[in-house]
Amino acid sequence: MIPFKFEYYKPDTLKEAFDLYDYIKGQGKTPLYYGGGSEIITMSRANNLHMDAVIDLKGIPECCRIEMLDNKLIIGSAVTLSQISESGLFPLLGQTAARIADHTVQCRLTIGGNICGTIIYKETLLPLMICESRAVIYGKNGKREVQINQIFDKKLRLMPGEILSEIITDSNYLSFPYVHVKKTKSDKIAYPLLTVAAIKKDNNIKIAFSGLENHPFRSREIESFINGENMSDDDKINRIIGFQQSKVLDDAEGSSCYRTFVLKNTLENTLKMLEKVK
Repeated sequence: MIPFKFEYYKPDTLKEAFDLYDYIKGQGKTPLYYGGGSEIITMSRANNLHMDAVIDLKGIPECCRIEMLDNKLIIGSAVTLSQISESGLFPLLGQTAARIADHTVQCRLTIGGNICGTIIYKETLLPLMICESRAVIYGKNGKREVQINQIFDKKLRLMPGEILSEIITDSNYLSFPYVHVKKTKSDKIAYPLLTVAAIKKDNNIKIAFSGLENHPFRSREIESFINGENMSDDDKINRIIGFQQSKVLDDAEGSSCYRTFVLKNTLENTLKMLEKVK
Protein backbone atom coordinates (compact mmCIF):
# COMPACT_ATOMS: atom_id res chain seq x y z
CA MET A 1 0.00 0.00 0.00
CA ILE A 2 1.24 3.50 -0.85
CA PRO A 3 1.22 5.45 2.46
CA PHE A 4 0.10 8.83 1.08
CA LYS A 5 -2.61 10.30 -1.10
CA PHE A 6 -2.12 11.52 -4.65
CA GLU A 7 -4.23 12.60 -7.60
CA TYR A 8 -4.60 10.36 -10.65
CA TYR A 9 -5.07 11.55 -14.24
CA LYS A 10 -5.33 9.62 -17.50
CA PRO A 11 -5.15 12.07 -20.43
CA ASP A 12 -6.04 11.15 -24.02
CA THR A 13 -3.37 13.19 -25.81
CA LEU A 14 0.24 14.22 -25.37
CA LYS A 15 -0.77 17.88 -25.22
CA GLU A 16 -3.26 17.18 -22.45
CA ALA A 17 -0.61 15.25 -20.50
CA PHE A 18 1.99 18.00 -20.88
CA ASP A 19 -0.50 20.74 -19.96
CA LEU A 20 -1.57 18.77 -16.88
CA TYR A 21 2.03 18.40 -15.77
CA ASP A 22 2.65 22.11 -16.29
CA TYR A 23 -0.53 23.08 -14.40
CA ILE A 24 0.17 20.77 -11.42
CA LYS A 25 3.80 21.89 -11.24
CA GLY A 26 2.63 25.49 -11.29
CA GLN A 27 0.60 24.82 -8.13
CA GLY A 28 3.78 23.88 -6.30
CA LYS A 29 2.98 20.17 -6.42
CA THR A 30 5.02 17.22 -7.69
CA PRO A 31 3.59 15.39 -10.73
CA LEU A 32 5.02 12.21 -12.25
CA TYR A 33 4.35 10.54 -15.57
CA TYR A 34 3.18 6.94 -15.18
CA GLY A 35 3.61 4.07 -17.61
CA GLY A 36 3.76 0.62 -16.05
CA GLY A 37 4.33 2.02 -12.57
CA SER A 38 6.70 -0.71 -11.35
CA GLU A 39 9.35 1.63 -9.99
CA ILE A 40 6.92 4.32 -8.83
CA ILE A 41 4.84 1.84 -6.80
CA THR A 42 7.85 0.05 -5.28
CA MET A 43 9.65 3.25 -4.27
CA SER A 44 6.47 4.92 -2.98
CA ARG A 45 5.64 1.95 -0.76
CA ALA A 46 9.13 2.21 0.73
CA ASN A 47 8.75 5.98 1.25
CA ASN A 48 11.64 6.61 -1.14
CA LEU A 49 9.47 8.58 -3.56
CA HIS A 50 6.66 11.06 -3.06
CA MET A 51 4.38 12.63 -5.64
CA ASP A 52 1.19 14.68 -5.47
CA ALA A 53 -0.16 13.45 -8.82
CA VAL A 54 0.45 10.76 -11.41
CA ILE A 55 -0.29 11.27 -15.09
CA ASP A 56 -0.97 7.93 -16.74
CA LEU A 57 0.34 7.77 -20.32
CA LYS A 58 -1.43 4.53 -21.23
CA GLY A 59 -4.46 6.37 -22.61
CA ILE A 60 -2.36 8.13 -25.26
CA PRO A 61 -2.28 6.22 -28.59
CA GLU A 62 1.26 7.26 -29.56
CA CYS A 63 2.64 5.90 -26.29
CA CYS A 64 0.97 2.50 -26.67
CA ARG A 65 1.68 1.45 -30.24
CA ILE A 66 4.23 -0.99 -31.59
CA GLU A 67 4.19 -1.25 -35.37
CA MET A 68 6.16 -1.18 -38.60
CA LEU A 69 5.42 1.91 -40.68
CA ASP A 70 7.30 3.13 -43.78
CA ASN A 71 10.29 0.87 -43.08
CA LYS A 72 10.52 2.07 -39.49
CA LEU A 73 9.69 0.30 -36.25
CA ILE A 74 7.80 2.55 -33.87
CA ILE A 75 7.58 1.59 -30.20
CA GLY A 76 5.57 3.71 -27.79
CA SER A 77 7.05 4.52 -24.40
CA ALA A 78 4.18 2.75 -22.58
CA VAL A 79 4.72 -0.55 -24.45
CA THR A 80 5.76 -3.27 -22.00
CA LEU A 81 8.89 -5.37 -22.19
CA SER A 82 6.79 -8.50 -22.67
CA GLN A 83 4.98 -6.92 -25.63
CA ILE A 84 8.32 -6.10 -27.23
CA SER A 85 9.68 -9.62 -26.72
CA GLU A 86 6.52 -11.35 -27.90
CA SER A 87 6.17 -9.16 -31.01
CA GLY A 88 9.40 -10.51 -32.52
CA LEU A 89 9.81 -7.24 -34.43
CA PHE A 90 13.17 -6.27 -32.92
CA PRO A 91 14.98 -9.50 -32.02
CA LEU A 92 17.93 -7.91 -30.20
CA LEU A 93 15.72 -5.60 -28.15
CA GLY A 94 13.33 -8.48 -27.50
CA GLN A 95 16.12 -10.67 -26.17
CA THR A 96 17.40 -7.82 -24.00
CA ALA A 97 13.93 -7.15 -22.60
CA ALA A 98 13.35 -10.84 -21.88
CA ARG A 99 16.34 -10.88 -19.50
CA ILE A 100 15.16 -7.92 -17.39
CA ALA A 101 13.28 -9.06 -14.27
CA ASP A 102 10.81 -11.95 -14.32
CA HIS A 103 7.88 -12.35 -16.70
CA THR A 104 5.36 -10.91 -14.26
CA VAL A 105 7.36 -7.69 -13.98
CA GLN A 106 8.03 -7.64 -17.74
CA CYS A 107 4.25 -7.52 -18.27
CA ARG A 108 4.15 -4.23 -16.31
CA LEU A 109 7.52 -2.64 -16.93
CA THR A 110 7.50 -0.33 -19.94
CA ILE A 111 10.39 0.59 -22.18
CA GLY A 112 9.90 4.26 -21.23
CA GLY A 113 10.03 3.34 -17.55
CA ASN A 114 13.21 1.33 -18.04
CA ILE A 115 14.89 4.20 -19.90
CA CYS A 116 13.66 7.08 -17.72
CA GLY A 117 13.64 5.41 -14.29
CA THR A 118 16.22 5.75 -11.53
CA ILE A 119 17.70 2.23 -11.74
CA ILE A 120 21.13 2.68 -13.31
CA TYR A 121 21.23 -0.28 -15.71
CA LYS A 122 18.57 0.75 -18.28
CA GLU A 123 19.45 -2.27 -20.43
CA THR A 124 16.86 -1.61 -23.16
CA LEU A 125 18.96 1.38 -24.18
CA LEU A 126 21.80 -0.81 -25.46
CA PRO A 127 20.10 -2.02 -28.67
CA LEU A 128 18.73 1.49 -29.25
CA MET A 129 22.20 3.03 -28.97
CA ILE A 130 23.88 0.69 -31.44
CA CYS A 131 20.94 0.74 -33.87
CA GLU A 132 20.93 4.56 -34.02
CA SER A 133 17.34 4.69 -32.78
CA ARG A 134 15.62 8.03 -32.36
CA ALA A 135 13.49 9.32 -29.50
CA VAL A 136 10.30 11.28 -30.13
CA ILE A 137 9.97 13.88 -27.38
CA TYR A 138 6.84 15.94 -26.73
CA GLY A 139 7.18 19.30 -25.00
CA LYS A 140 6.20 22.95 -25.02
CA ASN A 141 6.75 23.32 -28.76
CA GLY A 142 5.20 20.02 -29.79
CA LYS A 143 7.13 16.99 -31.02
CA ARG A 144 10.82 16.76 -31.78
CA GLU A 145 12.86 13.78 -32.93
CA VAL A 146 16.42 13.27 -31.72
CA GLN A 147 18.92 10.43 -31.76
CA ILE A 148 19.09 8.44 -28.54
CA ASN A 149 22.88 8.83 -28.55
CA GLN A 150 22.52 12.60 -28.61
CA ILE A 151 19.94 12.94 -25.84
CA PHE A 152 21.25 10.29 -23.45
CA ASP A 153 24.18 11.30 -21.28
CA LYS A 154 24.15 9.13 -18.14
CA LYS A 155 20.40 9.76 -18.17
CA LEU A 156 17.82 10.90 -20.72
CA ARG A 157 18.20 14.67 -20.87
CA LEU A 158 14.61 15.89 -20.92
CA MET A 159 13.36 19.35 -20.03
CA PRO A 160 10.85 19.53 -17.13
CA GLY A 161 7.51 18.14 -18.26
CA GLU A 162 8.78 16.69 -21.54
CA ILE A 163 7.45 13.26 -22.49
CA LEU A 164 9.28 10.42 -24.20
CA SER A 165 6.43 9.33 -26.45
CA GLU A 166 7.97 6.95 -29.00
CA ILE A 167 11.19 5.30 -30.16
CA ILE A 168 11.88 4.90 -33.88
CA THR A 169 14.34 2.43 -35.41
CA ASP A 170 15.03 2.03 -39.12
CA SER A 171 14.00 -1.46 -40.22
CA ASN A 172 17.37 -2.34 -41.82
CA TYR A 173 18.94 -2.48 -38.36
CA LEU A 174 16.52 -5.18 -37.25
CA SER A 175 18.09 -7.86 -39.44
CA PHE A 176 21.80 -7.31 -38.74
CA PRO A 177 23.72 -10.12 -36.99
CA TYR A 178 23.73 -9.46 -33.25
CA VAL A 179 24.97 -10.70 -29.91
CA HIS A 180 23.37 -10.18 -26.52
CA VAL A 181 25.14 -11.34 -23.35
CA LYS A 182 24.04 -10.77 -19.76
CA LYS A 183 26.21 -11.87 -16.86
CA THR A 184 24.84 -11.78 -13.32
CA LYS A 185 26.28 -12.54 -9.91
CA SER A 186 24.38 -15.75 -9.24
CA ASP A 187 20.99 -15.89 -10.92
CA LYS A 188 19.39 -15.29 -14.30
CA ILE A 189 16.93 -12.74 -12.87
CA ALA A 190 19.22 -10.16 -11.28
CA TYR A 191 20.94 -6.88 -11.91
CA PRO A 192 23.83 -7.33 -14.34
CA LEU A 193 27.49 -7.56 -13.59
CA LEU A 194 27.71 -6.85 -17.29
CA THR A 195 25.29 -6.71 -20.19
CA VAL A 196 26.62 -6.36 -23.73
CA ALA A 197 24.66 -5.77 -26.94
CA ALA A 198 26.46 -5.71 -30.28
CA ILE A 199 25.61 -5.76 -33.99
CA LYS A 200 27.67 -6.14 -37.14
CA LYS A 201 26.93 -3.57 -39.87
CA ASP A 202 28.99 -3.12 -43.04
CA ASN A 203 31.68 -5.35 -41.53
CA ASN A 204 31.97 -3.09 -38.48
CA ILE A 205 30.90 -3.98 -34.94
CA LYS A 206 28.85 -1.56 -32.87
CA ILE A 207 28.72 -2.32 -29.15
CA ALA A 208 27.15 -0.95 -25.95
CA PHE A 209 27.45 -1.88 -22.27
CA SER A 210 25.48 -1.83 -19.03
CA GLY A 211 26.76 -2.71 -15.56
CA LEU A 212 30.34 -1.74 -16.38
CA GLU A 213 29.86 1.87 -15.23
CA ASN A 214 27.05 3.50 -13.24
CA HIS A 215 25.14 4.15 -16.46
CA PRO A 216 24.76 2.39 -19.82
CA PHE A 217 27.03 3.62 -22.59
CA ARG A 218 28.26 3.17 -26.13
CA SER A 219 31.93 4.06 -26.65
CA ARG A 220 33.27 5.12 -30.05
CA GLU A 221 36.80 4.59 -28.72
CA ILE A 222 36.03 0.97 -27.84
CA GLU A 223 34.45 0.46 -31.26
CA SER A 224 37.58 1.89 -32.90
CA PHE A 225 39.71 -0.66 -31.04
CA ILE A 226 37.37 -3.51 -32.01
CA ASN A 227 37.27 -2.52 -35.66
CA GLY A 228 40.96 -1.66 -35.93
CA GLU A 229 42.89 -3.53 -38.60
CA ASN A 230 46.14 -5.46 -38.14
CA MET A 231 45.42 -6.31 -34.50
CA SER A 232 44.67 -9.68 -32.97
CA ASP A 233 41.57 -10.10 -30.83
CA ASP A 234 43.81 -10.33 -27.75
CA ASP A 235 45.41 -6.99 -28.60
CA LYS A 236 42.01 -5.39 -29.15
CA ILE A 237 40.68 -6.67 -25.83
CA ASN A 238 43.78 -5.61 -23.91
CA ARG A 239 43.50 -2.09 -25.34
CA ILE A 240 39.82 -1.94 -24.39
CA ILE A 241 40.52 -3.11 -20.84
CA GLY A 242 43.35 -0.61 -20.48
CA PHE A 243 41.08 2.18 -21.73
CA GLN A 244 38.14 1.19 -19.51
CA GLN A 245 39.73 -0.15 -16.34
CA SER A 246 39.72 3.00 -14.19
CA LYS A 247 36.00 3.52 -14.85
CA VAL A 248 34.73 0.04 -13.96
CA LEU A 249 32.00 -0.07 -11.31
CA ASP A 250 32.78 -1.57 -7.89
CA ASP A 251 29.67 -2.35 -5.83
CA ALA A 252 27.69 -5.08 -4.06
CA GLU A 253 26.98 -6.84 -7.35
CA GLY A 254 30.68 -7.31 -8.08
CA SER A 255 34.12 -5.80 -7.66
CA SER A 256 35.80 -3.84 -10.43
CA CYS A 257 38.39 -6.62 -10.77
CA TYR A 258 35.73 -9.26 -11.23
CA ARG A 259 33.78 -7.10 -13.67
CA THR A 260 36.97 -6.61 -15.68
CA PHE A 261 37.47 -10.38 -15.78
CA VAL A 262 33.87 -10.83 -16.97
CA LEU A 263 34.39 -8.09 -19.58
CA LYS A 264 37.45 -9.85 -20.98
CA ASN A 265 35.66 -13.18 -21.40
CA THR A 266 32.52 -11.57 -22.78
CA LEU A 267 34.48 -9.58 -25.37
CA GLU A 268 36.35 -12.70 -26.46
CA ASN A 269 33.10 -14.57 -27.07
CA THR A 270 31.35 -11.58 -28.68
CA LEU A 271 34.15 -10.99 -31.19
CA LYS A 272 34.34 -14.68 -32.07
CA MET A 273 30.59 -14.87 -32.71
CA LEU A 274 30.42 -11.73 -34.84
CA GLU A 275 33.61 -12.38 -36.77
CA LYS A 276 32.08 -15.63 -38.06
CA VAL A 277 29.25 -13.78 -39.84
CA LYS A 278 29.60 -11.76 -43.01
